[in-house]
Amino acid sequence: MNAHATTDLPVVVIGAGPAGLAAAAHLIDQGIEPVVLEAGQSAGAAVREWAHVRLFSPWAEVVDPAAEKLLAPTGWTRPDPADYPSGGDWADLYLQPLADVLGDRVRYGATVTGVSRTGRDRIVDADREQQPFVVHTAHADGREERLFARAVIDASGTWATPSPAGGSGLPALGEKAAADRITYRVPDLKDPAVRSRYAGRRTAVIGSGASAFTALAYLADLAKSEDGEGTKGLWILRRGISGSTFGGGEADQLPARGALGLAAKAAVDAGHADAVTGFRTDAIERDADGRLVLVGEDGRRLDQVDEVIVLTGFRPDLSFMGELRLGLDERLQAPVELAPLIDPNQHSCGTVYPHGHRELSHPEQGVYLVGMKSYGRAPTFLAMTGYEQVRSVAAAIAGDLASADRVELTLPETGVCGGAGLFDAPDADQADSGGCCAPAPQLVQLGAPAAAGVAAEQAPAGGCCGS
Repeated sequence: MNAHATTDLPVVVIGAGPAGLAAAAHLIDQGIEPVVLEAGQSAGAAVREWAHVRLFSPWAEVVDPAAEKLLAPTGWTRPDPADYPSGGDWADLYLQPLADVLGDRVRYGATVTGVSRTGRDRIVDADREQQPFVVHTAHADGREERLFARAVIDASGTWATPSPAGGSGLPALGEKAAADRITYRVPDLKDPAVRSRYAGRRTAVIGSGASAFTALAYLADLAKSEDGEGTKGLWILRRGISGSTFGGGEADQLPARGALGLAAKAAVDAGHADAVTGFRTDAIERDADGRLVLVGEDGRRLDQVDEVIVLTGFRPDLSFMGELRLGLDERLQAPVELAPLIDPNQHSCGTVYPHGHRELSHPEQGVYLVGMKSYGRAPTFLAMTGYEQVRSVAAAIAGDLASADRVELTLPETGVCGGAGLFDAPDADQADSGGCCAPAPQLVQLGAPAAAGVAAEQAPAGGCCGS
């Protein structure tokens, strides 16, 4: 293909989720044709996998302005801006209608298997930037295809690659062998089959973010129900209990997000869950009865559990980007310019500095990781962040740098420090530093019960801070 024809090519967008579809809308607004490649069979395929979970961001914050502009002529009206959608609502009432408006620009059952420069692997310098991108895809019907693009926007998210239970970032010994008793998702306890799996049983929840809060609240509700007698949660934290453990509470500018932490605290205070702090899982073993025993890095063995829910965050799949020259932070696997702005050791959702195409750029010009994938392993993403990212990126691709550089975004504060603190500092030191890690494993029962209901639950893509 002739290099001079590059600007006539479409922009390939990977993923028909919230950020990917918004990217397509902004590209159209800039007069650029997008091609959206979606591995699933419908828009928001990943979102649909947590359809039962309610976002803690209201409709006002999860609809992209350019997308709404495309939808308006169809008679679409945004649901009540103050209401909180579930993942299913978000997919059915917004994402799918948006994909339908985009029409054949969205291709389903198309899995991206590789991205490169035409005729150039990552080693070759000569004439590199003048070559279009080539995107290899595998289709559900077995076909293989390659598409040429002027730019590539990877909005494929991180949902398919959850982090393991192991405290080292690797699967714990025995974790794979115990896969039949482990889930890496917030379970849908309204599903009778799923409900029976957890009812009357002891379940370990590993994680310290909003997803863990949600799982604890669900298990507490099950324990209080007629068919849930004997249901018990064991909350396993790699950190200790501090003022920030349960999030911002009433100080959170997203009230539903604050309610999540309060609900988790209420579950512990009411005795529906015990919390084990400073525990980093090293192994998962089966006893003679087939129940699971979690073993810590320090050798501590916890009492048997029947099920394990691992909610330790997500990580990006970079395997199909291997022939591109990406500039990624060695810790977060986020773009190097963005990483210091989202480092969870320093920032919570609301303290992230507004950012756009410059922070999202790579040595390979014309490729951008956006949405949750842009954050790498950082757990602090909000949907409105992704919408502003793709607006800036689309403007940059169109050559409108004035608009691309005009990044304005004000995010809701959590009301607490979101930092991880010193890795092994005592609880008292953590309280002073705003962190939340502790050295020695211990079983704790928190003080007086807190009156708190969960107004809305965390959504892996629509809210933030779910590690």
